Amino acid sequence: MKNIAVVEDEDEAAALLISYIDKYSSVTGQEFNVVRFKTAFDFLEDYKSVYAVVFTDIQMPKLNGMDAAVELRKRDKTVSIIFITNLVQYAQRGYEVDAVSFLVKPVSYYDFSMKFKKALDIYVMNEDRSITVNLPGGLCRISTDKLMFVEIMNHRLYYHLIDDVIEMTGVLSAVEKELSDYGFLRCNNCYLVNPKFVVNVKGSSLQVGNQTLQISRLRRSEFLAGLANWFAGSGTN
Repeated sequence: MKNIAVVEDEDEAAALLISYIDKYSSVTGQEFNVVRFKTAFDFLEDYKSVYAVVFTDIQMPKLNGMDAAVELRKRDKTVSIIFITNLVQYAQRGYEVDAVSFLVKPVSYYDFSMKFKKALDIYVMNEDRSITVNLPGGLCRISTDKLMFVEIMNHRLYYHLIDDVIEMTGVLSAVEKELSDYGFLRCNNCYLVNPKFVVNVKGSSLQVGNQTLQISRLRRSEFLAGLANWFAGSGTN
């Protein structure tokens, strides 16, 4: 059973959306636990990374859905977000928080079902390849497919995502053990690299995304062998 959040201040709009979720459940045989929140503040308060999909209205009092989504992404990088609005000009900002899609009021069941299916598919893909990190403000769930590399510096860990950097305390050896099943490779004592983001290797320099890291002499052979295996399709990523 997947948890679904509906963040909507209008009772009629929330009821319609919940009825659509119930109908989708009857049609597909999937089970959902739906939790409705009347404000974005209520939703974000003591947020736990337990939701597969979040439907959120954009126009709400005090804290709008778009700003709430920005805060949500600081805590959960994998949940699928679908905005509900009658203002299509918000679409551009939706890309900033990696939203799955928009539903324009009045919402039709056909449009809902297509976008809900997409959101669920994306969540399942991310869930299978996600990890949870313990931050000072609480837990944060991230997808390993968006994690380029992990760096340790002055006893602090830095998770370099494609759209963010998360900082926390910890040791790289523990992270290496956790990420080994996802194909991450150690290129020196400071970096743990996702091979899918490796652009090129030249001498002791390694380009990951748009950043250049260093390969240590002691780890070079093992790292290059692991990278070759990954590119050949025999790695675990």
